[in-house]
Amino acid sequence: MNDSDAAAAQAALKRVRTRHFQSAKENGIPITGLTSYDVQTAGIFDQAGIDFLLVGDSAGNTVFGYDTTLPVTIDELIPLTRAVASAATRAFVIADLPFGSYEVGAEEALHSAIRFMKETHAHAVKLEGGVRSAEQIRRIVEAGIPVMGHVGFTPQSEHGLGGHMIQGRGDQLDKLLADAHAVEDAGAFAVVLEMVPADAAAHVTKELRIPTIGVGAGPHVDGQLLVWTDWAGLTAGRIPKFVRQYADLRGILTEAALAFRADVADGTYPGPEHSY
Repeated sequence: MNDSDAAAAQAALKRVRTRHFQSAKENGIPITGLTSYDVQTAGIFDQAGIDFLLVGDSAGNTVFGYDTTLPVTIDELIPLTRAVASAATRAFVIADLPFGSYEVGAEEALHSAIRFMKETHAHAVKLEGGVRSAEQIRRIVEAGIPVMGHVGFTPQSEHGLGGHMIQGRGDQLDKLLADAHAVEDAGAFAVVLEMVPADAAAHVTKELRIPTIGVGAGPHVDGQLLVWTDWAGLTAGRIPKFVRQYADLRGILTEAALAFRADVADGTYPGPEHSY
């Protein structure tokens, strides 16, 4: 199978599975991922052929308005994950384990993962940490639940890391590699590399057998993931340097709201055509 045939086969999948992530890495087919927190965006991204949808703890910022992801709870993420899973017919749906739901140990991690799988119909879970989370990953995988790892900058540890700091520079590369290998050895099917220099991400990608998914990790990884509100121009204020904005939904919605308010104020809406 040549590269174009492999890409066509990936795009035509009726349902993305963990084996398709591995196949994509082996055939050099870039993997695409976006966050999603509701039925409407999940359906749109699914129809567009996005490979996986992450119901991220970023919902803390984008849905609930928290300053960080740390306050988000399982009970808050479960209905969002259920909504996304109900709308996705092709995309692989991954639930983010929030801070405080897996740190105590492997059994707590498994309990949290089981809740997501039973109550939302998600296909996998994601958790942060490399060496420190290896036992949690291994226990969840042993129970038959796929796990995506997350190393480099880990937002749930931002206070311990000293803020939003790039990880993997210079002497930190050895730690990044150790974390990535620990995730792979524990049985994860893929690993997110967040805010990692492009050359370091390329090094990790070359060493690992499992796919690497970049979030601000340059082009030399196996796939890319973005928070959809950043990517679509809905986020207010500063967005990360690595984000390309593909739309200006904030501007579009603002103009629409202003037009609606003006039409109601001057009596042009509703018109005769809008009445029963």
